[in-house]
Amino acid sequence: MNQLNEKNSSEISNYQIQQFQTLVTKLFQCCQERIQYQCERFDLPDAELRCLMLFDEERYLTSKSIAYKMNVVKSRVTKLIGGLFKKKLVQRIPDPEDSRITLLSLTSEGQQKLNEIKAFHDFVNHQVLLQMEPEKRKTMLTNLDLLKASMEAVKEMMV
Repeated sequence: MNQLNEKNSSEISNYQIQQFQTLVTKLFQCCQERIQYQCERFDLPDAELRCLMLFDEERYLTSKSIAYKMNVVKSRVTKLIGGLFKKKLVQRIPDPEDSRITLLSLTSEGQQKLNEIKAFHDFVNHQVLLQMEPEKRKTMLTNLDLLKASMEAVKEMMV
C-alpha cells in the first residue's frame, strides 16, 4: 500500500495540489454563502437551523442525542433548544418510560418550517444540477463520491 501511495504521490504536481486547494476553498465559500442566505431567509441562526434539520430523521430527540449529532456540549444544546422553543418550533414532552428524560419534538410550526427548508434545499440542489448536461452530472456525482471517500480515508489516517 505504501508503494502505491508513493507512486501516486510522485504523479501529483504542485499545480494540482494548488488547484485542488483553490477549488475546495471556493466550494466551501459558496456553501458558507448559501448557509448565510438560508439563515436570513428562514430567520434562524445556523446552529438552530442545523438542529431543526436533525428532526427530519427522527420524531423525537433528546438533548443528549442532539449534542452527539451536532458534536457540541449539552449546555450548548440547551441554549439552542431554548431558542427554538421561544420561536415555538419545538416542544418538550416527558418520556413516558422515564420521567427523568425530556423528549423534544417539532411543533406543527416547526414541521412546517422544516418542510420549507427542505423544499428550499431541493430547489437549490435541482438548480445546481440543471447547470450540467446529464452525462456531466453523472460524472460529477461519481467524482464527488470518490472525493468524499478519499477525504474520509485521510480523516481516518489523522485520528
